[in-house]
Amino acid sequence: MYDIEAILNNLANQTPTWLLFVIIALCLALLSKSADKMIDGAVSLARRTRLPKIVIGATIISLGTTVPETVVSVLAAWSGHSGLALGNGVGSIICDTALIFGLMCLLAKIPVRKFILNRTGWMQVGAATLLVVMALIALWVAPDKPMLGRSVGVLFIVLLALYMYLSYRWARQSGQADFEEEDEGEDWTTLKSMMFLLTGLVGVIVASRVLIPCAVVGACRLGVPQDVVAATIVAFGTSVPELMTGISSIRKGHPQIMVGNVVGADVLNCLFVIGAAALTEPLHIPDNFYYFHFPAMLAILYSFRVFIFMNRDGWFKRWQGAWLLGLYALYLTLQYSLNITGAEG
Repeated sequence: MYDIEAILNNLANQTPTWLLFVIIALCLALLSKSADKMIDGAVSLARRTRLPKIVIGATIISLGTTVPETVVSVLAAWSGHSGLALGNGVGSIICDTALIFGLMCLLAKIPVRKFILNRTGWMQVGAATLLVVMALIALWVAPDKPMLGRSVGVLFIVLLALYMYLSYRWARQSGQADFEEEDEGEDWTTLKSMMFLLTGLVGVIVASRVLIPCAVVGACRLGVPQDVVAATIVAFGTSVPELMTGISSIRKGHPQIMVGNVVGADVLNCLFVIGAAALTEPLHIPDNFYYFHFPAMLAILYSFRVFIFMNRDGWFKRWQGAWLLGLYALYLTLQYSLNITGAEG
């Protein structure tokens, strides 16, 4: 996957500008169609299994959308690029929660499923907090070169398995499958539901992987500065699947899937992406993570946690989406103005 990224970048650089924009248009169309099919499959699967849609989003969909990031981070760690491996996970957490959830919350009315979110939400913020605690311990043990060792990777993978088990258990305990029979277009079998979900997921991932290098090269050819491109397009490149999932789920009237996908992707970016990378090769922690990327991540996730607690009427507020978007804009502005790198999303 790491080599595929380089191959795609080389191909994009050799492609005529007019063809680049044709490819971008085709990728956007494929993203939209694939995301729609994925959501249809997820909703049908929720009906067939009696699992809440938020749990389908937090487990199956989020696991699928983070697999490519995990492969990229593992290969980056194996190649000695620990900053990329760590930044891929941290940057995606920041982008998923602040940009994607913030934007969706600002544009639509998002429900708060208290029983599930009060539990998975703590896993979300707890995993990120544990990551920072482990990083601080590493700094205390080896101030000159703090590392996340393989033991941390093992711990995170074990916690990932625990998260997947608890998500299923909480779903069964919730007693609410939160589906609507009236929006069921067809009586799909479980196999057909899974096929739609998985083929849509593959389409979203493939289209997003082709889209980003084309968009980066196209923007540079139009005269957009490279550092601006790096801080925007590249920064949320691996979060495009979550973005398209969010747009499609809201457009089709199933915002719970978007919420579950964001929360689940955050947990998996920490436990799966960073955990698998650290298990492959100990990850060196650059200084800028301590004073910039980690504080930004925690500020965003704890804001989200507070919003879950505050919203006793069962709905996220649009001002809360604006707050998260504001934090993301501040994060990008400071990253660009201070020339802080290392958290590629």
